[in-house]
Amino acid sequence: MRFLKSEAGAVVLWVVASILLASLVAPWIFGIGKDFALRHGDSDGLAGWLAGSCERAKFGRYFNRCLMLSALFLLWPLLWRIRLLGRGRPGPLASLAGIGWRLGLRHGAAGFAIAAGLLGLLGVALAWGGAFMPLDGWPSTSALMKRVLLPAIGASLAEEWLFRALLLGLWLRITGPWQACMGTAAVYAFVHFLEPPKGHEIADPQAATAGFELLGLILRNFLNPQFIAAEFLTLFTVGLALGWARLKTNSLWLPIGMHAGWIFAFKCFNQLHAPVTGHPLQPWLIGPSLKNGLLPLATLAISWWLINRIMNQPGMHCIPARQRSTNQA
Repeated sequence: MRFLKSEAGAVVLWVVASILLASLVAPWIFGIGKDFALRHGDSDGLAGWLAGSCERAKFGRYFNRCLMLSALFLLWPLLWRIRLLGRGRPGPLASLAGIGWRLGLRHGAAGFAIAAGLLGLLGVALAWGGAFMPLDGWPSTSALMKRVLLPAIGASLAEEWLFRALLLGLWLRITGPWQACMGTAAVYAFVHFLEPPKGHEIADPQAATAGFELLGLILRNFLNPQFIAAEFLTLFTVGLALGWARLKTNSLWLPIGMHAGWIFAFKCFNQLHAPVTGHPLQPWLIGPSLKNGLLPLATLAISWWLINRIMNQPGMHCIPARQRSTNQA
């Protein structure tokens, strides 16, 4: 009971409550989405595009989006609880000091270029080696904007604010920097892999218990060593690297750039290539996309190392918030 009255307990309750709320509302949202797709499937413009997305999306994707919305909805009670428990102490965003937009742009551009460049080079090498084959045709400019550029910008901004600004900031009030990074990375990896094991489907996605059925299938993934080695570790490494970037620069510029670069390369490659079934590199070294397998994991680690080297170069340094305050005094 004492743990539940602490800031750490508040964060744990927030995560558990968000998962339970998403499990409850996901079947209802799924039904609304499919009904919208039936009514507006032939429409033009935004309504037609949204109807197509609702029609293509499986129940796991609806569950994922419901979890994100549930976390945001329950964010305000969490902040209120943290404020009551930590009266007189700075809030979770207080340490996120600005570094100036010029330096921030350099950080973001460097993170984007290295993250997108190395992951893109891996994709080219895998395509050359026969693990992926090019698709016929080239997507239109509007399709690339919707499927590549907009997700890269939108997801990096929203998720970095939620995970690296807010959640990591809260965790830093509870424990040390690396423990905070690892805890945030674990939550980040978990919510980004909310799909049932391959070959399993939810019999009735609109049943009241469908969300809890999916949650049980997701948890079974963690008993699969191939899932841990080839998929979860990749997402966990991404979360660690982005948390490290937030701590190293005391800002969100670098993690936003890195996050956007990885999404851009991943989405762009997916629009142009399809996996070759039965390739010798599968399933451990590479999976059905550039986010699965030990080769993407190694590429992420190299990107992390290279970005760290660049951040130590003249012109890329940040003055820590504590030292800046001392200098100003």
